[in-house]
Formats: sequence, structure tokens, C-alpha cells
Amino acid sequence: METALRQTPEKRQVFFLTILLLWGEAGSETIRYSMPEETESGYLVANLEKDLRLRVGELATRGAQIHYKGNKELLQLDTETGNLLLKEKLDREELCGVTEPCLLHFQLILENPVQFFQTDLQLTDINDHSPEFPHKEMLLKIPESAQPGTVFPLKAAQDSDIGNNAVQNYTVSSNLHFHVVTLSRADGRKYPELVLDRALDREEQPELTLTLTAVDGGSPPRSGTTTVRIEVVDINDNAPQFVQSLYEVQVPENSPVDALVLTVSAMDLDAGIHGNVVYSLFQGGGASQPFAIHGVTGEIRLSKELDFEVTNHYNIEIAATDGGGFSGKCNVAVQVLDVNDNAPELTIRKLTSPIPENSLETVVAVFSVSDPDSGDNGRVVCSIQNDLPFLLKPTFKNYYTLVTEGPLDRESRAEYNITITVTDLGTPRLTAQHTITVQVSDVNDNAPAFTQTSYTLFVQENNSPALHIGTISATDSDSGSNAHITYSLLPTHDPQLALSSLISINAL
Repeated sequence: METALRQTPEKRQVFFLTILLLWGEAGSETIRYSMPEETESGYLVANLEKDLRLRVGELATRGAQIHYKGNKELLQLDTETGNLLLKEKLDREELCGVTEPCLLHFQLILENPVQFFQTDLQLTDINDHSPEFPHKEMLLKIPESAQPGTVFPLKAAQDSDIGNNAVQNYTVSSNLHFHVVTLSRADGRKYPELVLDRALDREEQPELTLTLTAVDGGSPPRSGTTTVRIEVVDINDNAPQFVQSLYEVQVPENSPVDALVLTVSAMDLDAGIHGNVVYSLFQGGGASQPFAIHGVTGEIRLSKELDFEVTNHYNIEIAATDGGGFSGKCNVAVQVLDVNDNAPELTIRKLTSPIPENSLETVVAVFSVSDPDSGDNGRVVCSIQNDLPFLLKPTFKNYYTLVTEGPLDRESRAEYNITITVTDLGTPRLTAQHTITVQVSDVNDNAPAFTQTSYTLFVQENNSPALHIGTISATDSDSGSNAHITYSLLPTHDPQLALSSLISINAL
């Protein structure tokens, strides 16, 4: 990294590491509010003037603005009253998925003077989704030789809600042969297993139909159902077993469609049709999961492109089913590796132009930078041209200010084109640029100057009045009204010489 920096000495650089900019630098603690999702628009979230202990009307006079990543306008600030209002209904599942707590981070920016405040809005879950099974019907082929106590895995219902509002229990319709038990995975999700209570007899009843119900823990609770159809088949006394119960694999996000992810393998000790194994995706995140498996070879390949910024890991379940209906399962954990496929983004939040010359350190612009990649791929370097009298200063988290390095001189240069370059530290490095134009306004800091230090004019005696006897000239480096010059005669030191009665000068 140091070598790379030496190769570009014409740029002054400021490293921006998000994790190193503490909120304490902004002079205030994070203010957190909480509200349920799906709250109607126009809801009063808070009064920021009261909570930040600002004077009445200070938000308006200081040009207050609310910003959220990606420039989405989820909240609206009434600067006259200080009220922070909800602009639209917020869906916790859409904004945060399964992440808990669901925190939306906003920045309040006061422009004059520049000041930042961090505001977090926590969305709490409401029970607005019912459990849904991936299919309307499940088919189980169970040999009649299965003994009471044998367990058969069932596909779990999906519920976008979290916590107690997610699926809590499974039940099955009343019957003589089975009951269902509800178990928990390591991440807390509930899944059902069907337990055989009484031996089956294919000659007596070759097929059974059960209704499986998933119930969440909301108030009132919501539920979803699916049909479990059971075919009783002849004896098959060995179920397929995978070589590994858990497979782990890493896949770069830029892998092409149809790329081989992994090959799983299962064995069945039975012979003939009962020993032939067919592989399938048992459960893997619904129809949107980007994997497909070959039923015979067990090869898992990509069916869609991956995107680390959308989903960085997948947990899928693979089933191996033999010809007699017995099946075994294994889990595949897929870790998506980040690739530097997103260029940094720069957003100008405030721009001041023109700037009066001779001003001391002045904030010219406020801007934010972002990069959705992770690690070094998401860390960025900001720089401007080296030959300009401006400095970049990191301020708050991903915000920078562009300030003057010292007083400017309009007479030397009246306009600057400043190119802000943002480069990430990934491989290959990606860059974004934004050019702003800053004009320098005039201050009356130059006195008029005559073109000569002295003038000698000759006048004949006995001349007539209003005789033109000569011309003098002065210039002023300022502009506009500051450069407008008027002329006048100063009184002489000899009181007996009334110069103003003898000579006059045109003021313009």
C-alpha cells in the first residue's frame, strides 16, 4: 500500500476507515427511537429540537437536513417545528430481513455551522406474515416395515416475521399412525418431524393423507397448512447416508452461472431399486436460492448469479432418496466471497460558491462517500489535486469537508475546478470522481494606483476657461463596484493658492 501511495505524489490523500471514526467526535451521543413496522405515514417520530436541546427555530436557521444511505427519503424533517415525521410505511422484513435489531441509521446535518448528529430508528416486528410451506403438498414414501418410533423429516414452513411472531409449533390432523414433534435448529428456527406411532400395512391402507399446520406465536396467531400424502411401499430396510453430514464451501460472488459449487455423495446398502439414490434440494431458502443439483451425480451448480452485497451465505439441505422411499439428509453451508465489483460512490451534501476572497478557513463543500463492498474492497481513499489551496478533512463517519487552506486572492485566480477522487483499496482498485467549480468573489482589498507617480502639465497664460490641459489615469485590480474610480483634487498646502478656483478635474 505504501508503494502505491508513493507512485501518486501529486495527490494528497485522506484514508477513510469507517470503523475508526467514533461517534464521540461529533460531540453528541446517538439518539435512538423505536416504533412498530407498518406504522402509517405522517407518524410523529420525535421532536429533534427538544431532544437535541436546540433553540426554537434553530433547525430552520441552520439549514438542517436528514440523510439516509442511498438518499432514500424515509423520514421528513419539519424544520419550522422540529418534528421528525414518517414519510412512508416501513416494512421491517424488506429493510432488514432477519437482522435483529432492525436499526435504520440517519444523519442530521446542520449546515451553518456544520454539525452532525446520529439518529437511529429501531423497527420492531409485528405479526404481519403467516407461515407458508414451500409446497402445497408433500409426498412421503414409507415402507410398511417401518417400526414405530421411526422419524421422517418434513419441510419447514417459512415466516418472514422474527422472534415470537415466527413459527413456534407444528400440529398434524388426527390419525391412528403418526404424530408430529416440533424441534429447534441452532438458529432458533422451528422444524417438524413426523413420528410413526403404529406400524403401517400396505395391504390394509396403501395411502394416507394428513394436514400439517404451522402456527406462529403472534397475538392473534397466524397459521399455514400443507398436505402430507403418504404412500406405503414394500420393504426397504436401509436409508441412504451421506459421506458427510455437513459440507462447507466458499464461492466467489463473480462465479459464472453453471459453475460447480460442490459434489455431495450418499450411499445405500440396499440392492436393486432400493439402493439407487436420487439427490434433490430438500430445503434451501425458497425459489430464490441460486443452486441446482444433478439428481444422479450429486453435483451442485449455480443456477443464478451471486451477489455478496445481497446475501453472503446460504444454508441448504440436500436429500438423498432411494427407490424405496427412504431418504437421508445433509447440510451444505455456502459462504459467498466478496469481489471488488462496486465502485465507490460520492454524494455532495452541501456546496458553497462563490467564496469571498481573504476569508479564513471556509467550508466549501460537505460530501459523503460509500462503498457496499466489504473489507479492503469497501475501504476508500479520498484525494484532490495537489496544487490547489484546499484541504480534505474527515469529519463524521463517512463524511468529509472540503475547506480552504488559507485566504484566497481573486485577483490571482477567480475560479477553481476541484476534482475529488475516491478510490477503494480492493483488487483491482475502483475509482469514482466528482468535479466541482468554486468561484471566488471580490473583496475591496486593492487601492487605486496611478499609471505614473507624477504628471507635468503645461498651460499658457491668458487661456480661456474650460481649457483641457491634460489627462491622468488610475487603475484598480478589484472588480465591479470595488474597481469603480472617481477623481478629485486635494487642497494645496499654500492657503493663498486657491487651486480649486483655477483648475477642475472630471470626477469620472
